[in-house]
Amino acid sequence: MSKIKIITDSTADLPESLYADKDIEVLPLLIEMDGKTYTDGIDIDLDSLLKGMDNFHNFPVTSQVNPDRFYNVYKKYIEEGYQIISIHISSKMSGTYQSALIAKDMMNSSGIAVIDSLNVTAGLGILVLKAAELRDRGLSFEKIQQEVTKSIPAIKSCLVFDTLKNLIKGGRIGKAKGTIGHMLNVKPLLSIEDGVITQVGKERGIKKALNKVAKILENCSIKENQLVIVIHAHNEELKDKLVFEIKKYTSNVIESEVGCVVGVHAGKGAAGIFFIED
Repeated sequence: MSKIKIITDSTADLPESLYADKDIEVLPLLIEMDGKTYTDGIDIDLDSLLKGMDNFHNFPVTSQVNPDRFYNVYKKYIEEGYQIISIHISSKMSGTYQSALIAKDMMNSSGIAVIDSLNVTAGLGILVLKAAELRDRGLSFEKIQQEVTKSIPAIKSCLVFDTLKNLIKGGRIGKAKGTIGHMLNVKPLLSIEDGVITQVGKERGIKKALNKVAKILENCSIKENQLVIVIHAHNEELKDKLVFEIKKYTSNVIESEVGCVVGVHAGKGAAGIFFIED
């Protein structure tokens, strides 16, 4: 049986323990704030980021994993006899996927598959976990690529935001669409569709927002033991309420706090769900 290494980037937002347990390599993106550069999850954490953002003169800038970093990691594993499946943040949100393709070309190896998740945070993470599960079940390099790619359009998500201020500042959503985020007690609802962040509605108050999420779960016919990932940005209360709703359908729930790159754009208070619709 051939050795297969799963590689992703730090925007997958899975718990650190899962990366170790599933033998997944994570390449961190970078965050630049007031002239200093930080490595996502290594020399800055979400708590420090969110506290500091109120005092920064300029909005933080996030940057992709560069091709040289990919090349060095790919070279290491190819020389150790691995085939590589490298799954990354949507190419419509970051240049990380393009960097991975450049590194693959530099390696000139047929043993590297680079996959554009067309997603971010746990939408990327759930694909990475699927790839690791398929590898551990003994599927071939080619079959894992096929199955992961086939799952991309089936990823469903619903994200509840306190405000869209950071998404607007970071250029991830337009100002016109973001105006609802400033209305009194209105909770914007977003999803990731075709690789971009899309506003799918708004609800006045958290109770109605949760009802909307519950309706999505009901309409998608979540099956018992189907994996759902719940993410949040310093909002344990909302995360717990989402988990309560999800456990009406499945007990297979992973809870995770977002990393710093996603936290820059989400801001404090966001939370959401991701799953693959069968």
